[in-house]
Amino acid sequence: MNLHNTVTAVILAAGKGTRMKSELPKVAVVLNESPLLLHVLRNIESAGITRKVVVVGYRKDIVTDIAKSFPGVEFAEQTEQLGTGHAVISAEKSLAPYSGYTIVACGDAPLISASSFSNLIEHHKTNGYVATVLSAKMENPTGYGRIIRSSDDGSLLRIVEEKDASSEEKAVNEVNTGTYCFNTEDLFGALKQIGNNNAQKEYYLTDVIKIFRNEGKKVGAQTLTNALESHGINSPDDLALAKQYIDNGLVGV
Repeated sequence: MNLHNTVTAVILAAGKGTRMKSELPKVAVVLNESPLLLHVLRNIESAGITRKVVVVGYRKDIVTDIAKSFPGVEFAEQTEQLGTGHAVISAEKSLAPYSGYTIVACGDAPLISASSFSNLIEHHKTNGYVATVLSAKMENPTGYGRIIRSSDDGSLLRIVEEKDASSEEKAVNEVNTGTYCFNTEDLFGALKQIGNNNAQKEYYLTDVIKIFRNEGKKVGAQTLTNALESHGINSPDDLALAKQYIDNGLVGV
């Protein structure tokens, strides 16, 4: 499936990753002989998406050097770390004039497969959503943003970051993987409306879901078939666990 005419991938790769206890940018940390970012780029390419914009920030020279070996990569710079919404806004010039669809992916989530990216896009297009979140059901959802669905029809109401979640919301085990598909024009229209009135004082990309709902637009969530793919790398322990998943054949890379 070749989606390059309609889909652009924005890969968030600007963070430092202090918990990795390394001077390297987090996306440059190596998993099975490749930097995390290369795993993500390969899976996106294998999904038929040839246009890719990597958002760089911390030690951008290292990240640029890793990604430029990959065909069809462009770069956008996030000069300050002000949240995921701000990171995507940093890529706006690369996506103008707005058309088609935008995948937003995390450069530190190397296990999300090509088929999961393809299925997300198809689910988004088939259902006529303006935004579709890739979700996962976890036994221990601690630390992740929760997917809050309507009790009436199961549609997506909002995503709540753990720091801002009530005790009832924290009990939800469906979480946001940080991967999304958007209608590009709607995405940037909503990003211009988000604020930073939250515990972290950051501009959350997730806030666009609430904006779309308020505008009466359709938003959805698709749950990963293999929840282990959602495993992100935030610490040396996370890295070791990802390697274990791969070595045991529980995920592919």
